[in-house]
Amino acid sequence: MENKTLIEIDGSYGEGGGAVLRLATALSAFNSKPVKIVNIRSKRPKPGLMPQHLNAVKAVADLSRATVSGLEIGSTEVIFDPAHLSGGEYHVDIKTAGSITLILQAFLLPAAFADGPVKITVRGGTDVRWSPSVDYLENVNLPILRMMGYKAKTKLIRRGYYPRGGGIFEVDIGSISDMKPLKICGLQFKSINCISHATNLPRHVAERQAHSANKVLKQSGYGLKIEIEHSNNALGSGSGILLWTDGVIPVAGSSTGEPGKSAEKVGIEAANQILYHIKRQAALDRYMADQIIPFIAAAGKSTVKTAELTSHVLTNIHVTKMFINKRIKVEGKLGDPGIIKVE
Repeated sequence: MENKTLIEIDGSYGEGGGAVLRLATALSAFNSKPVKIVNIRSKRPKPGLMPQHLNAVKAVADLSRATVSGLEIGSTEVIFDPAHLSGGEYHVDIKTAGSITLILQAFLLPAAFADGPVKITVRGGTDVRWSPSVDYLENVNLPILRMMGYKAKTKLIRRGYYPRGGGIFEVDIGSISDMKPLKICGLQFKSINCISHATNLPRHVAERQAHSANKVLKQSGYGLKIEIEHSNNALGSGSGILLWTDGVIPVAGSSTGEPGKSAEKVGIEAANQILYHIKRQAALDRYMADQIIPFIAAAGKSTVKTAELTSHVLTNIHVTKMFINKRIKVEGKLGDPGIIKVE
């Protein structure tokens, strides 16, 4: 860490969850700035690193040839000192139903700036609560990033559900030299797409999810293009649904099946969520808004409108500004639609 200034970040900032850790290590690798994260997940019932967080840091450490201390389950302090972003193949096995997409949230930004193409294969949960599904990544997140010049191809090999996990997801990432600014505010679309899936469950589960979502959307005057996915290719069983608008900039609604939760409720939840985002007529839904922050900061001169300003957005802005010297302005109040500008 010779001749490098160590950035120190309080992991309890904002919600005090794993997002601060993931974003800090991603930006550390991207900008070659060492970082010390303390009080990791201090506001959670079980503070410190859990398998999902440990694997996210390890993946970015491998990518950036970083020296890391404190990388163990339960650790509340990590020092991360990156060296060089290296292309190649990377493999992550969470060994639980921990979210694959949360691993990728830490990995995607630095991977695009490696010295060659990157391929990452992650094993874990593809459709689990409190995180984006792989369908969201493929149909909402990456299409928006591609507008900024991002290069990625994905392949879902097997779904993984709570509690067994075992899903397999591959991403091929091409090298880029910079990110293009993003200027998107309004929402325009003609119809809504749907993927409704059920694995190791009867096909009618996926069909009922889609039917109930379609019924809600029809009442609001929207059509639904339905794709039913039914298979037995998973270690466990589960279901879920993603709805997204077919415009250039997609917003989405999603829900995941759980024991005791009817397929109809899964579909209704997803439909109400996308209707909430549509009603606010903003280019980004509330989930994509916080995910886009490091990318628009890297690009600069960007303006985006989100359906809702969340505490996650403000937390990600706080962490990003510690690594990227850009002025980031927010217009709006928490819970309301808002404008995010990077100058």
